[in-house]
Amino acid sequence: MAYQNHSSIQTLDPEEAQTAPPLTGFSAKGVVQKVKSNLVFRSKWADLNGAMGDLGTYIPIVLALTLARDLNLGTTLIFTGIYNIITGAIYGVPMPVQPMKSIAAQALSDPSFGVPDIMAAGILTGGVLFLLGVTGLMQLVYKLIPLCVVRGIQLAQGLSFAMTAVKYVKKVQNLPQSKSLGSRPWLGLDGLVLAIVCLCFIVVVNGGGEKNHGCCNTTSSENGENDLDGGTSIERNRKTKLRKIIFSLPSAFLVFVLGVVLVFVRNPKVVNEIKFGPSSMKVVKISRHAWKKGFIKGTIPQLPLSILISVVAVCKLSSDLFPHKEFSVTSLSVTVGLMNLLGCWFGAVPTCHGAGGLAGQYKFGGRSGGCVALLGAAKLILGLVLGTSLSHILNKFPVAILGVMLLFAGIELAMCSRDMNTKEDSFVMLICTAVSLLGRSAALGFLVGMIVYVLLKLRTWTNDKPFSTIWMQ
Repeated sequence: MAYQNHSSIQTLDPEEAQTAPPLTGFSAKGVVQKVKSNLVFRSKWADLNGAMGDLGTYIPIVLALTLARDLNLGTTLIFTGIYNIITGAIYGVPMPVQPMKSIAAQALSDPSFGVPDIMAAGILTGGVLFLLGVTGLMQLVYKLIPLCVVRGIQLAQGLSFAMTAVKYVKKVQNLPQSKSLGSRPWLGLDGLVLAIVCLCFIVVVNGGGEKNHGCCNTTSSENGENDLDGGTSIERNRKTKLRKIIFSLPSAFLVFVLGVVLVFVRNPKVVNEIKFGPSSMKVVKISRHAWKKGFIKGTIPQLPLSILISVVAVCKLSSDLFPHKEFSVTSLSVTVGLMNLLGCWFGAVPTCHGAGGLAGQYKFGGRSGGCVALLGAAKLILGLVLGTSLSHILNKFPVAILGVMLLFAGIELAMCSRDMNTKEDSFVMLICTAVSLLGRSAALGFLVGMIVYVLLKLRTWTNDKPFSTIWMQ
């Protein structure tokens, strides 16, 4: 699954990870060395490209909340930018920071669910996750949930992203109302042809995610053959250099830049709507009614999603993609909790880590904490320089391009479920996935998956045992 075709962009080996000096205790010097090591780019172009990996989910949700519910975009950019920089420094991998999707969906579907309700839901969700982390209960949850159920949730989330991406590409979207309008035209600056061209470009550059060591490296035997045949040698070297250049292009970054350029081509007057300077930041006043409403309509449906996808699934996926690094559900739960206990008081969107964002950034080449730190710095600068006026630009961004980027993030996340080696595990995973997708609830899929898993284990355990033995045990 590694970002292919460039030797410096491959997944790090454990030996490479040990190049940083080991830490002894908690000395200031050791902490500084660890942070520097975590923020060092593994490959500048690859990490720059990887930083674009989760924009397919971040932009639509944040933009919709900004336009439909008057979310403070400037404040959200500033806080999420700071979160990106800190998580990059802590974890040393492209750990994403994404909006909480269940709370966002509730706000977009219910006009009476305003900013105070959104922030109350985020604070309460963050508080519960923080307590689960510091008390060690999250670690217990992680140990009790079987891998096949986690894979089922990951597969469901990945397929959900992919289906949403296809909808973005096929249909014209009204993001503020989260509605699909008519079919997308073939031609135009946000047409199907543009989306297909972007998709083909990313496939050609990135491939299917397999490692490829041969296209850019020439073996000694090939060199010997080339010495014997001068004309063939020159031709092969040219083709090899061309392939190396093409396969090392930052595809997602170039596609995103194309989208920004098309914003001003489609509507040159958008320049007049830009106002420089940060948005005003103030503490959100949350009434007792908002606390109650936020908990019932926001926190309760969001908590299972956050525990399963933002903490458990992210921890498992991180360990799969970066086996040389250590991750714990305790630290992930605490960081998600702190992000919301701090930022939501000032009107920043409730945030969490996300398996889909991590998979998307990894797919496009992100390998270090510097990847998300770079994205965080960009968010911070945009929030301070443009503030909420940036929403005028994002509102004109070609949605078809966002759909293409989201499609690859969803596929990369879904591909992580391919390690189920037994029919029984695959059965549980697919049951969990089907219920999650059809019921539109990760919590429901998790519950059904756990029940099926326990029933199968009981069936195996009771095989060929007399009833009296089973009763006594």
